Amino acid sequence: MSDTAKLSVQIAAVLVACIAVALMPGYVDLFQLMQFTLFASMAVLALSLGFIWGFGGILCFGQTAFFGLGAYAYAVAAINFGDSTPAILMAIIVPSLFALALGYFVFYGRISDVYLGVITLTVTLILFNVFNSTAGDEYTIGVARLGGFNGMPAVPTFNMPFDPSGILFPEHSWYVTGGVLIAVYVGLRLLLRSRFGRVAVAVRENETRAALLGYDPRVVKLWVFVLGGAIAGLAGALYVNWGAFVGPTIFALSLSAEIIIWICIGGLGTLIGPVVGCFLIQYLVSQIGSQQSFNSNLILGAILVVFVVLLPKGLVPTLRNLILSGWHLVGDARRKGAEAKRNDLAAGQPVGAE
Repeated sequence: MSDTAKLSVQIAAVLVACIAVALMPGYVDLFQLMQFTLFASMAVLALSLGFIWGFGGILCFGQTAFFGLGAYAYAVAAINFGDSTPAILMAIIVPSLFALALGYFVFYGRISDVYLGVITLTVTLILFNVFNSTAGDEYTIGVARLGGFNGMPAVPTFNMPFDPSGILFPEHSWYVTGGVLIAVYVGLRLLLRSRFGRVAVAVRENETRAALLGYDPRVVKLWVFVLGGAIAGLAGALYVNWGAFVGPTIFALSLSAEIIIWICIGGLGTLIGPVVGCFLIQYLVSQIGSQQSFNSNLILGAILVVFVVLLPKGLVPTLRNLILSGWHLVGDARRKGAEAKRNDLAAGQPVGAE
């Protein structure tokens, strides 16, 4: 498939997604719409790790650290300002600065990938214990109490830009969350087509070769890491808007493991794969939870084993390869047919004659 055809398919997919987001409230009830709003916010989180792992080669076991920091930053700012507009900005800035500081020591310290995963996992555990120990009245930022293990309830949800009185209804929250998911996907797609994106992929493939070409792999990986942290923080703000609550469990290791499962099932090295994997697994878990017949963790483990054994590349890359194989088979058949016609004409026989 040519680059033009791939670009056309991607544009068509984005248009279909926009139409789906616009029409969804008219075809599902309020409960299902809120469920899909949650799925979309978590898909943004899946995109953040899918980008830094699949295209930056950085396996971060603690992506929930940036997710949780973004959620808490939004909650504290929204309570203090009474306006979600600066709160959303804080949800992006705080995790970005934290990722910048952490990434600087990790990448410039030339820590290997294995230790990077351990460090990010440890940071997540530290943040969980820190926020879990803030139950006293002294743990207050402005007028916002952190609440310790009880969390922060009644967090103000999204409102119209710089208009605290214009509270968004669930339908509007779906439009915002679905629109952010599409915007993040398109933005990352455009970034990967840029010079920086191509350099990031080159660093993932071979750091030594990229360094010999004049690029500093530490700088490239650092900014990929920071961007992933910013997107995860934005996902945290979307998550708090969905539930109007944030607690220390947002740093849970189970969620970190789930994100990796979403990406493995959807397909590593793609942007649509983490989104597809996130929606599929979350929908399946919600259905299992409503029936209360099976243990969802057991089902998740079985699904992961099946995909690792039978579809190691993930769902999206496997389907893409099947489509490309069919495309090539059709192209080969057409070429053989055209060649047969040319041979018949050269032999002076009617086309198709035996």
